[in-house]
Amino acid sequence: MLQLIHPLLHKTMQSLFPCILCGIDQQRHHSVCTDCWQQLPWLKQTIQRQEIEIQAAFHYAYPMDRIIQKFKYEQQLHFQNLLAGSLIGLKLPKIQAIVPMPISHQRLAERGYNQSLVLAKLLAKQLNIPVWQPVARLAQHSQKGLSRIERLDQIDQQFVIATKTRVRYRKVLMLDDVVTTGSSLHALKQKLEALGCQKVYAACIASAEI
Repeated sequence: MLQLIHPLLHKTMQSLFPCILCGIDQQRHHSVCTDCWQQLPWLKQTIQRQEIEIQAAFHYAYPMDRIIQKFKYEQQLHFQNLLAGSLIGLKLPKIQAIVPMPISHQRLAERGYNQSLVLAKLLAKQLNIPVWQPVARLAQHSQKGLSRIERLDQIDQQFVIATKTRVRYRKVLMLDDVVTTGSSLHALKQKLEALGCQKVYAACIASAEI
């Protein structure tokens, strides 16, 4: 895989391939050309959801919304370098580990992978820190027709601390692909704090309108 190649060789190889978005110009920035990179719906700001400050790379708008959907639901993993690369430009705090948003076994069986874990591994490699998965997620059900309080309660009940969690970190970064209400991050943060995490930060690829 490209991310395992030496950075200088990787950069040289990228210049030999066309942009994965326009297919015309050469790759310059994480598999895309300079024009496509600049025209993405950048946000690069801190948003606040559920009293959590979240670093967001993009607005959840075209073409990023479609890119994330293809990466998440259509097994188009060639977008991983673009998505993970967008996180590197964020003002991330000093952390000891990255915690990807967990998904249920049902979702994992449907998709074949946890999209947040794929991105977390790439970012962790860049930052030279480990990926930590101390929290599991139970079955995820439709929230259609539920009130806000009912939705929050249901999501809180989905997250459980893994039974074999021995390693502990004090400063961690939660990583999600798309954040809307922030309810899942809130539930995950509560479990991490129960494990003794003193500083729990958050980042996402894109922020969607509530």
